[in-house]
Amino acid sequence: MRRSAQTEAIVYVVDDDVSVRESLELLIASAGWRVRTFASAQEFLGHSRAAVPCCLVLDVSLPDLNGLELQRQIAAAHTELPIVFVTGHGDIPMSVRAMKAGAIEFLTKPFNDEAMLTAIDTAVQRSAVALRREMELKTLRNSYASLSRREREVMALVVSGLLNKQVGGKLGISEITVKAHRGKMMRKMKAGSLPALVTMASRLDLPLV
Repeated sequence: MRRSAQTEAIVYVVDDDVSVRESLELLIASAGWRVRTFASAQEFLGHSRAAVPCCLVLDVSLPDLNGLELQRQIAAAHTELPIVFVTGHGDIPMSVRAMKAGAIEFLTKPFNDEAMLTAIDTAVQRSAVALRREMELKTLRNSYASLSRREREVMALVVSGLLNKQVGGKLGISEITVKAHRGKMMRKMKAGSLPALVTMASRLDLPLV
């Protein structure tokens, strides 16, 4: 039975051993996830990934580009893709390196099916959280982009802790005008309160005045 409820999730498998790929495909599919298999790192890199929760089950030893190097490339591209490593001859330094770089699990062949499914479930859930945060940040950036120059100025001063009268003094406009700009800005940002607006500004990395 599937552990996570991510019905659209995809599990990518990269292993040069066809028997391992086939067995993993059957195991993962039986748990309800969609599966995409690849024989090499380069084949995987040439495949476009859908914007859905996903994870990568990755063999350490590959013919073209080894798993640890592929992990490094994925991280360098700032791509959120949780990795479950599998290996036939892993050692402690190798597993430590993989885990320090963010791997979910490091399993030695022949791996336990239950351990593999648990690791994949953890990876898929982590991916879902990251994807949701990414979409929320994108929406937030779009809202901020819709603000006028004056509304952005008002927002910067408001989140810095200034009162409407103080904001007006800084910008050389009346308090009533500040309130009007503030109201429009709050609606565009979909901020229900000042603390919510401050949180949004923090997520957008806006500098405080």
